[in-house]
Amino acid sequence: MEVPKKYIFCLAFLVILNIAGFDGVYGAGECGKSSPDAEAWKLAPCASAAQDVNAQVSDRCCSQVKKIGQNPSCLCAAMLSNTAKISGVKPEVAVTIPKRCNIADRPVGYKCGAYTLP
Repeated sequence: MEVPKKYIFCLAFLVILNIAGFDGVYGAGECGKSSPDAEAWKLAPCASAAQDVNAQVSDRCCSQVKKIGQNPSCLCAAMLSNTAKISGVKPEVAVTIPKRCNIADRPVGYKCGAYTLP
């Protein structure tokens, strides 16, 4: 009984991946190696500002938004994360925080799910 070449090739490929230390796919997401939920926790100082457009935005909140906002897709993912939803964040209000913080280099017009950063 002869083993087809494609099976030998597949087996060889899997052995090479194993030798190379391939343990699976652990790709970086929107927030690199951190999850959007973990980044959302860092935005805890923004809780009231993310629920009420008239609430004052704290300096700590603005500092975190500026830091996480260096990667707009991460900021959006954090604002739309399960952690944010459970915390009562209103996405339509949360997307206004970078503007309310007067962050000059914010990504104006960036699409954040169904929302656009002003």
